[in-house]
Amino acid sequence: MDLLCRAYANASDDEEVENSSRPILPAKKRRLEGHSFHPIPFSAAADHGRLSSGETGQAPAVPGRYVSKRERAILSASSMPTDSFPPVIIPPDAGTLSDADLPGDVKALLKGHGKAHVHGNKISGKLSLTLKGHSKAINSIQWSHNHAHLLASAGMDQSVFVWNVWNKARKKICTFTHHKSAVTDVRWCPQGLFLLSCGYDCSSRLIDVEKGVETQQFKEDQVVQSIKFHPANSNLFLSGGSKGFIRLWDTRVKKVVHEYLRHLDPVLDVEFSVDGKHFISSTDTSRSNISENSIIIWDVSRQIPLSNQVYTEAFTCPCVRYHPSDCCFIAQSNGNYIAIFSARPPFRLDKFKRYENHGVWGFPIKCNFSLDGKEVVTGSSDGSIYFYDYRTAELIRKIKAFEEPCIDVVFHPLIPDLVAACSWNGEISVFD
Repeated sequence: MDLLCRAYANASDDEEVENSSRPILPAKKRRLEGHSFHPIPFSAAADHGRLSSGETGQAPAVPGRYVSKRERAILSASSMPTDSFPPVIIPPDAGTLSDADLPGDVKALLKGHGKAHVHGNKISGKLSLTLKGHSKAINSIQWSHNHAHLLASAGMDQSVFVWNVWNKARKKICTFTHHKSAVTDVRWCPQGLFLLSCGYDCSSRLIDVEKGVETQQFKEDQVVQSIKFHPANSNLFLSGGSKGFIRLWDTRVKKVVHEYLRHLDPVLDVEFSVDGKHFISSTDTSRSNISENSIIIWDVSRQIPLSNQVYTEAFTCPCVRYHPSDCCFIAQSNGNYIAIFSARPPFRLDKFKRYENHGVWGFPIKCNFSLDGKEVVTGSSDGSIYFYDYRTAELIRKIKAFEEPCIDVVFHPLIPDLVAACSWNGEISVFD
């Protein structure tokens, strides 16, 4: 619990406290940049406040007056000609996005000629490499399906990184800090070299990775917790957030085309079905009837819930995932197990099978299926990766990955015996 409290602590802890015995000038009014006013749990956006246009930006020279760190930053920034601080961007160098410099054995695996495709999923648990760059907890990682040597990560340090995992010269090839607060989720666009991310600054942002620029911003009135692209139309994506609103966005018109309303508590995760006709939402039902709305199955086109009494146990579910081929889905429960449900009405919980050996304990720990759907993998609060047999729910193997909680684990889209995992202390590890 201490780890959770530290990670979600107010970002203004570093602000220096002024001595009350010293004379203080009247405070000047500041405005937030580029955002409608919404209270958010981080003060990073406010830290970039600027003096209003009618102010000179120069404080009167008062001998012995103490000037705070924040005021010094504002005064120094007032001479800038632009109206806002540009985000820190480290665009990729020429060739760093390419797979030209990859080792020969990796190239063979990515092209489908590797032995892993013959023998199937046989992860030995050997640490292949470690990626370090995030300064705080990582919330989400995802491999690119179109450029399978690239991995994206999003963290509490307000950053989105793109990694060329097997590049010997430079692994972290892109750094994007367009978000003003913690980034909660990141997804590769099914078409092109684009990333979609969302976070505590009440927005989702589409980034052109090749050019290193933000192309679109989708503002909301809530912290955005989860995003998912439509499996059949890459112009559409779902977003779910802290006020319980679930929205379907169209990137072509930059507008909401559907909104799914049920007076919900905060949305923890959303997941499209394989055919894109339905989606699952998982919500924090702590303020409502625990037997309803924890997991809801929605009809995408009709905008109605097909069932809202799917999971009636007294636990929230931070992650939901559809099986890649079977008609079922799983949900990570804060009861320290993964539950499995039928994806056909009436969407019954399988009371005789659950995946339980790992721990969740309030962390946003995610689970996933292997490429062939034969295994279920999950992170754990003890820093380990757990692999379960999908059919029998038996524990197949356990890998000690980190000293702090393992938050997300994802199988590689082309190499079935390779997984990437991220931790609460900002590390990423790749195992084969």
